[in-house]
Amino acid sequence: MKNIRVVLISGLSGSGKTTAIKALEDVGFYCVDNLPILLLPKFIELCEQSEGKISKVAVVKDIRGEVSFPVTREAPNHTGGGRSEGDNLSSGGDAEFLKDSRRIIQDLKKEGCRIEILFLEASDTVLMRRFSETRREHPLAVGGSIRDGLQLERKRLQFIRDMANQVIDTSKLSAHQLKEKVQQYALEGKSPGRMTVVLLSFGYSFGIPFEADLLMDVRFLPNPYFVEELRGFRGDDPKVTEYVLQWNETKEFLQHIESLIRFLLPLYRKEMKTHLTIAVGCTGGRHRSVVIINRLADILRDELADREIFLSVQHRDMDKG
Repeated sequence: MKNIRVVLISGLSGSGKTTAIKALEDVGFYCVDNLPILLLPKFIELCEQSEGKISKVAVVKDIRGEVSFPVTREAPNHTGGGRSEGDNLSSGGDAEFLKDSRRIIQDLKKEGCRIEILFLEASDTVLMRRFSETRREHPLAVGGSIRDGLQLERKRLQFIRDMANQVIDTSKLSAHQLKEKVQQYALEGKSPGRMTVVLLSFGYSFGIPFEADLLMDVRFLPNPYFVEELRGFRGDDPKVTEYVLQWNETKEFLQHIESLIRFLLPLYRKEMKTHLTIAVGCTGGRHRSVVIINRLADILRDELADREIFLSVQHRDMDKG
């Protein structure tokens, strides 16, 4: 295991990567914006030669690196002639960029580099509004619409999103809230192998949490909302808890999800994933999902503590119903 911690910040244009890297700089990271992925191994090597002066670095890697990625192999276009710049970006350049990016990141991890990926995203509506407000042009929207550019960018960056240790949806976050969230992530992961598991309840009526790594739907369970004497209470009330946990399907579901979590945790740690969000949803996020999350927390708390895994319990929509 190498001594330098590397946080690779990626995500959609306009999602807040500049805010994120500044947040990491404020907590002691050496930061570089838009470093070409081909230079990442050399950059890490140079940092290792700093004799301990540089112990944690943050690098922004986004679609700008793809646009400038060199294409070394020629291929004919549909008209039989040479390749245009647009052809390079959409086919050969795209394929080579994705292939080499995966290979470089995977090779660095195999060599013992502590590489974490923080991926930022937001809804198309929010991103389009941000571009409109700043009057900036999307890097892939040249000659086209911002919406088309965003859709293409999502497609091209999906591979790195799939590799991310944590995905942050910034649609509803202010710059200050995003800074706090990024710094919290950085501080939680300051010890090698330290992992955070977030158990999150939510209501489908208020939207799916985009930060979720695992998503469970418990709307199949009997709903306390339709029990007159329970409707006004939240899922943390003992009467609601007793009602939800009494059913055989609830008990069987908990057994299955416990087994799944116990199976997945060592595999995620092996991949150096430092942040795992397990979301459980019901209709309004007030009753069933709250009970299930609290019960999972009770079951797993001591076991996670023994493994030195930090546990966070969050009820996103419990007070909205």
